[in-house]
Amino acid sequence: IDKDALDAQIKERKIQEATEKAQNEKLANEMKQNDKIMCLLEEQQKNDIRNINKAIGEFRKNFQKPETRREFDLSDPQALKRETPARLSDSDPRCSVSGLQKFMGEDLNYAQRMIFQKEQLREWSLQQQKDSRNALADKKRSDDLYDKDRLELDRKAVELQRADEEMRRAICAATKDFNRAQVAELAERKKLEKYQTMKDDMAEISSLLQGDLLCENPKQAASSLGSHRVMTDRWKGMSQDQLMAIRNSQQQQILEKRRLKEEEHQRNAEWDRQCVQAARAQLLLERKQQRQNQEWRRALDSINAELSQEQKLKNMHLKKEEYSNVPTAEYYAQFNTTSR
Repeated sequence: IDKDALDAQIKERKIQEATEKAQNEKLANEMKQNDKIMCLLEEQQKNDIRNINKAIGEFRKNFQKPETRREFDLSDPQALKRETPARLSDSDPRCSVSGLQKFMGEDLNYAQRMIFQKEQLREWSLQQQKDSRNALADKKRSDDLYDKDRLELDRKAVELQRADEEMRRAICAATKDFNRAQVAELAERKKLEKYQTMKDDMAEISSLLQGDLLCENPKQAASSLGSHRVMTDRWKGMSQDQLMAIRNSQQQQILEKRRLKEEEHQRNAEWDRQCVQAARAQLLLERKQQRQNQEWRRALDSINAELSQEQKLKNMHLKKEEYSNVPTAEYYAQFNTTSR
């Protein structure tokens, strides 16, 4: 953990909080001053309004008295006192139905009834106040019990939090010790691995310098899978004898390929010659067949012409015989088949 950086951050945080606190206090003082000014202005405005209303009331009292008005007789407050009461009792004969002087609940015992009702309302109000006080007392007792339970729960929560913090502190200390041991073990392991790696590298370099790989020994590339196979990571190339054998084999393959191409060329030429001869024989045979077909066609045409001539002569002879015969009565009688 970077303690210096944390201390610097804490210091900057405190400076920032102090600056914000000073700004808030300054703003609060300005708001208080503004509130005082607003209160003074409102009080001054109220006093001005009160003085104006008082001056208006004094003016009306001194210069606008009710007695000086023309319609004062219509709104004289003493006029009713000088008049006869609307009714003297509940059985006053002037209280007729059409007079609208006596209504339900407006009898002369109205004052006593109202006093009784007020007394009854007072009793009810006292009872309600008593019930309310009892309810408040019950609520206060329940609130006290709830506060006691909440305090007990808060105390237990504080104890659990303290125990948790102590456990966390112990776990952090154990983790810190374990991490230190792990760091020391890791450093020791890296040191041993570095030493072993250096030792292995030196052994490998010594083995390579003294081995067959750098000395270019051809036997070291021989594979255990057969004499014709080699290990590619150790093979240094073929010898001159092997290269010469490969070149001879390639030359023989080239000659063999040329011979095969020549034979194939001869076979293709022979095949083409035979195809030409077969095509020529086929052409001669087709021409001969065409000539024979033409001869057969001419012979058939001559035979058909002779047969046609004979048929024409025969038809002419039959037509002459048909017109020379005269129909008899027996000839017509064979067609007369009507029933009588």
